[in-house]
Amino acid sequence: MSCMDLELHRRRSGGGSVCSPVRESAASAAHDNSSYDMKRHLRVLAIVGTASILCTAQPFAATNPSIKEAAFGTMPEGTTIKSYTLDNGRGMSAKVLTYGAIINELNVPDAKGAVTNVVLSVRTLGEYLGGFRGAAAIVGRVANRIADARFTLDGVEYKLSANNGSNHLHGLFGKSVWQARPRPTTKRAAALELTYLSKAGESGFPGNLTAKVVYTLTDANELRLDFTATTDQATPVNLTSHAYFNLAGGGTALDHVLWLAASCYTPVDDGMIPTGEIAKVKGTVFDFTKPTRIGASIHQLKPRPGGYDHNFVLDGRRAALKLAARVRDPASGRRLEVRTTEPGLQFFTANHLNHAALCLETQHFPDSVNHTNFPSTILRPGDTFRSTTTFRFK
Repeated sequence: MSCMDLELHRRRSGGGSVCSPVRESAASAAHDNSSYDMKRHLRVLAIVGTASILCTAQPFAATNPSIKEAAFGTMPEGTTIKSYTLDNGRGMSAKVLTYGAIINELNVPDAKGAVTNVVLSVRTLGEYLGGFRGAAAIVGRVANRIADARFTLDGVEYKLSANNGSNHLHGLFGKSVWQARPRPTTKRAAALELTYLSKAGESGFPGNLTAKVVYTLTDANELRLDFTATTDQATPVNLTSHAYFNLAGGGTALDHVLWLAASCYTPVDDGMIPTGEIAKVKGTVFDFTKPTRIGASIHQLKPRPGGYDHNFVLDGRRAALKLAARVRDPASGRRLEVRTTEPGLQFFTANHLNHAALCLETQHFPDSVNHTNFPSTILRPGDTFRSTTTFRFK
């Protein structure tokens, strides 16, 4: 949805101009409030980043895509967590866990054929359960923040769990066990379907919600995520992948170069909650309409919030699969293109991890359930939530 579309929507809703002047705000809330030993975490990142680099000077021979299942660990109550490794036969593979539908590895060749894991990860289930704060999980029932952990729907107020100060953030999908079913491989792709039943009352949300995500790894070095969800009672839904990318496989992500198809963004208050404005990025630190080094102006966002953690309003037709972002790592030559059917994208520079990665969370806007001028996140019985995002590497 373009700025103009949102302007018309706001006027129909009786609001003011959406492209109003940018308000400066200092945000003190962390992206999440889970505890984790930072020094130990960064040591793990260094070990994983080093160990994940598999070098080869030869071009990759084309083979049929495949999918392999293995045990990854055991939950405290005894449930076995499995991993599924999708291989496209052209040098790229993705390992996905049934815990949190997490991408545990995303191995991608660079310009010289060296393969590196480009998502933050750890090696054991215990480390995820212990509070690892860089998991490439599927988050929901509603990704991002809901102000004061409450909303009103059809005249009923719902109180949610407050897990981010006084706000609700992301929900429990990324910390739950999903049911997996490999789909038949083809000559072009391998795919894995994961399903999770979010029961009525989970985190305070109404209705039983059945959520599904299909990971498809294609021979074009593209990881495609297709989301669907159905409910038996009206409820907000906003699903996304919270993958932490580092195209170099280690070190800082501030040297990555980013372009966003976004001429507007949603300003936030001190609690990282949208004010309701839709503001132009031109002339601000949020302008990535031209390829820009991520660290070029990040100092303007310190000390609070410490970097980027903002929703960008994507240009282009809503519901169409459109180009949303391009990222390039000059050192390795890896490039990532993101396409999505979603109206927004949360750009997050992993501020709690010293900018060791970046997140490009395709989504509806934060706190949409409390802003009538934002695209609606409400799903009703008989309807199906659908969303597609692709991550293509070059």
